[in-house]
Amino acid sequence: MKKLILLFSIFTIVSCSDKDPHEQLKNLNGYWQIEKVEIENDSVVEYGLSQYIDYIKVKDTVGFRKKLKPKIDGGFIKASNDSEKITAKIEENKLILYYSTPFDEWKEEVLEATEENLVVLNRDDKKYYYQRYEPLLSKNEEETKE
Repeated sequence: MKKLILLFSIFTIVSCSDKDPHEQLKNLNGYWQIEKVEIENDSVVEYGLSQYIDYIKVKDTVGFRKKLKPKIDGGFIKASNDSEKITAKIEENKLILYYSTPFDEWKEEVLEATEENLVVLNRDDKKYYYQRYEPLLSKNEEETKE
């Protein structure tokens, strides 16, 4: 019985650590590629290779999100000069991202943010699934092929 309680305790601690908003905030920075959008439980829009990558940079609790176009060599082209201001807040043990542009304001709840995956719930109850962006061809691979 003691082993069962110990196993259950370890499982609970490990499973809850993925939802720790402080850890999620640490994993937010970087380049993210959209994988799919869950509109409803039985309705999912899958994305192949997207022409845009989201770049998120948050320091402390303030930052921005910008759309970039990846280049084949692993670099990027700015898709536009526009960016969305982000303010990150932990509310009721959840990481909430508040966005603002000159035209709109909205918020998203971070459901998961790990080294490799990001899942957010937007104001329309749509779940956006992202994976960490990896270039198709890095500069190192390009040099070795020549």
